[in-house]
Amino acid sequence: MNLNMTFFGQMLSFAILVWFTMKFIWPPLNAALEERQKKIADGLAAADRARKELADADARVAEEIKGARVEAGAIIERAHQQANAIVEKAKQDAIVEATKQKAIAAAEIESMAHKAREELRGKVASLAVAGAEKILHREIDAGAHKALIDELVAEI
Repeated sequence: MNLNMTFFGQMLSFAILVWFTMKFIWPPLNAALEERQKKIADGLAAADRARKELADADARVAEEIKGARVEAGAIIERAHQQANAIVEKAKQDAIVEATKQKAIAAAEIESMAHKAREELRGKVASLAVAGAEKILHREIDAGAHKALIDELVAEI
């Protein structure tokens, strides 16, 4: 192998090129690569955080929906209970009102029956007096025999 000056010149030029590249070109390229690598790592970490936050939000939403369903069920149950209570109260009020109306009607019927009995007694007394007049063929004086007629009405 023959070593000559050209070879040493090429070696020296290559060494200067390597030194120049390592000193001036490689650091900005390396910094750009590291910055790009950092951005990618940050993006992946942000995506992981976003996925975790989304999962947490989904869990919170599911819990809130579950709570809302439970609350809605409780509200519906209270509404049913209130409706049943209102219906039951209306039934009780209707029963009380019917009982009152029945008592009023019974009292009215009793009053009318008593009045009818009194009228009937009066008519029976008049008929009895008229019948007695016909039987005795003479007129009975109502004023003179008022005590007798009142006694007859009381007996009837």
